[in-house]
Amino acid sequence: MTSISVPSRDLAWCSPDELPEVVRSFDRRVGGSLPVGAPGKVGVLDLSLKVSGGRTKIDRQYQRAPLYIYRPVYLDPARPDMAFIFMQQSGDGFVQGDRARIDLSCGRGTAAHVTTQATTKIFAAPENHASQLVNLRAESGTVLEYLPDPNTPFKGSRFFQRTTVTADRESTVFLAETLLPGRVARGEKHAYDLYWSETEFRDATGRLLFSDVLRLCPAGGADPRSMALLGGYDVVASFYVLSRQASGAKLAELLRGSLAECPEVLVGVSELPNSAGVGVRLLGPTSLTIQAALRTAWTVSRLELLGVSPPNLRKG
Repeated sequence: MTSISVPSRDLAWCSPDELPEVVRSFDRRVGGSLPVGAPGKVGVLDLSLKVSGGRTKIDRQYQRAPLYIYRPVYLDPARPDMAFIFMQQSGDGFVQGDRARIDLSCGRGTAAHVTTQATTKIFAAPENHASQLVNLRAESGTVLEYLPDPNTPFKGSRFFQRTTVTADRESTVFLAETLLPGRVARGEKHAYDLYWSETEFRDATGRLLFSDVLRLCPAGGADPRSMALLGGYDVVASFYVLSRQASGAKLAELLRGSLAECPEVLVGVSELPNSAGVGVRLLGPTSLTIQAALRTAWTVSRLELLGVSPPNLRKG
């Protein structure tokens, strides 16, 4: 494994460009705490994977607090080549002024499961906001599962995330995102100011195949639980299967049939534009119901595309 040189101290490199106006309006000077760009506020995780000795291993690595990983482990007996990478964040979560960037490049024929160790907390941001850029690249023959644990936005938090997947047509990517309502035990339900998440999928040439946006702005007066948004549900999740290795119509039909059996969950399944794959949106009352439905979607998709069930990661 070798180190790589990245502009790790360049705040602009770790900050999203073309921010929506509502997010830019929150980009104010932070007083009384560490300013934007201070050490520990600009997190970087830059990884490159390759196949070596029949397993996927880290070829290059750079990490800067608060983001870091431990050594990959191999947890799937059915896919002994697959590296399981657990991302972690020191400091217990995002606070105002944090800017994080994750770049993961998966070389030809690699197989990786990338997740977090626990739910990501997003703390209040009375003067600024927190943001995260996630750039995933999958070369030919790659299998990438990017399935982090849910995000939990606290009261008064403001968060922007942009996830970009650039993938070869011979690769397969599983991608998920879950948003919890907040600290329910403390009476907080969708009490954050803003949660804005963008997802883009591009082919190997950079051509945009589809994009998706989840925008919830309680501070702007729009109740997330209104019928126009979450419809009275508290938890929302998205699951994408980005692959051209199987019929999108067949996979969508399999997912609809399996997810129809999940209790208390409202499900929408659709084929993505440009034959990019399949997208799933889930609404449910609790994290447990949504996580069970996501597990079902992951299992069905994995069996269809890889021929094996996912392992039990003993999480939650």
